[in-house]
Amino acid sequence: MDERRVMPTDPDAEAAQGRVALWLDPEDLRWLRHRCACDDDTPDEERDRCARVRFRASAALHKAGLEG
Repeated sequence: MDERRVMPTDPDAEAAQGRVALWLDPEDLRWLRHRCACDDDTPDEERDRCARVRFRASAALHKAGLEG
């Protein structure tokens, strides 16, 4: 079995990238990762932002061991 080592988040590195912490319940993250109101008229910039937020919600659940 391939075991991946989970690297803890480095608060200083995240702050250097202009990011801030946001703690959510797992159910809120599950909702968020599936939430997207993009349609054919949605600008590419907004689609990209939506994809990033959904990806980070999924990654947070995975990192916490709450999704397979």
